[in-house]
Amino acid sequence: MEAGPERDEDIASWVRGLGLDGLVDLHLHFLPDRMMTKVWAYFDAVEERLGAAWPVWYRTSEAERLATLESFGVLRFAPLAYPHKPGMAEWLNGWLADFAGRVPAAVPTATFYPEPAAGSYVESALRAGVRCFKAHVQVGAYDPRDELLSPVWGAIAEAGVPVVVHAGHGPERGPYTGLDVFGEVLTRHPRLTAVLAHAGMPDYEDALELVHRYPRTYLDTTMVGVPFTEKLMPSPADWVGRVADIADRIAFGTDFPNIPYPYSAQLRAIAGWAADDRLGEAFLRLVLHDTPAKLLNL
Repeated sequence: MEAGPERDEDIASWVRGLGLDGLVDLHLHFLPDRMMTKVWAYFDAVEERLGAAWPVWYRTSEAERLATLESFGVLRFAPLAYPHKPGMAEWLNGWLADFAGRVPAAVPTATFYPEPAAGSYVESALRAGVRCFKAHVQVGAYDPRDELLSPVWGAIAEAGVPVVVHAGHGPERGPYTGLDVFGEVLTRHPRLTAVLAHAGMPDYEDALELVHRYPRTYLDTTMVGVPFTEKLMPSPADWVGRVADIADRIAFGTDFPNIPYPYSAQLRAIAGWAADDRLGEAFLRLVLHDTPAKLLNL
């Protein structure tokens, strides 16, 4: 089996060599320009706290970022956004709806925050055809068990729409991060289609336990296994063996454009897992296309 692409320029041909028309990326970010600039400023300043510099690799205009994804052969993607205060999510959802309306590769997405209006605007988003939600417990600094979110989790679970949840302690802890906390949400809403962002890093073991416990819980690959992350929050020993029996519950995600390395690095990491006979090339087709496409109802 071929190794992953050495350079970004090799991605599209490598993907075609797998017999795929392209990639489906379940976890990347597009935001209003002012918000994206603030996100990049956060990563510029994170070295002192994290112990490693985080140079944003794709710090370009929105149009250039879209062209970059197209050049990689990304067929469809979920543009994820997230609020950090009340009164922000509904406005973001309007922006995301406009974005998906003008970018054919983007699937409709939405977000939420624990506030009285959350149940109403999430129901509106579902009626409008949203195919994926984002919850960022670390940035939002909110308790996902908040009663204001109970109707939100319930509506999303009933609709069968996935929600990508950043609940792990990485890259920095928040007041309500940790898979034990989000695990209580799954206890209350076991039919929720939850995608644990970054495979729960650094709480990989807890994330794997939740996947085994709840049949609608998935992991995404975002930043998992790349050299940058392995130095800071390494994946468990025998990661391949740990995921071999849940191979159809792993979905491709990258965190583009905010990653501190090229997009091809994530694909090389995943190809490295697939080089093990316990996974193989069939796993690549599942994780890079079939599983995220199924989750996004493509």
